[in-house]
Amino acid sequence: MSTAMNFSSKSFKPRPPDKGAFPLDHFGECSAFKERFMECLRDSGYESGACRLRAMAYLECRMERRVVPGPRARHGPARQLMANEPLEKLGFKDLIDEKSEAKPEK
Repeated sequence: MSTAMNFSSKSFKPRPPDKGAFPLDHFGECSAFKERFMECLRDSGYESGACRLRAMAYLECRMERRVVPGPRARHGPARQLMANEPLEKLGFKDLIDEKSEAKPEK
């Protein structure tokens, strides 16, 4: 009797993540940014809010770097480690606003 309650007639339909997946950084192009972020997390007791500037720098690095396919690749030209996305959409709007306020006007 309990078996009938645990399983519904609807089947599970997996869907891809909203932002997709990004390739691994095999050549370590952004490893320095990642290490600084991880060090910050350890130092802050894994409080991610304290490391948002470093997280933003890591994501910027990933958006700037390009992956060049190897000789066996079928997918043509280089692609980025991460698709370009406005930092505001990634949750860094407040940090960007602080940067623009800190810049002296000319």
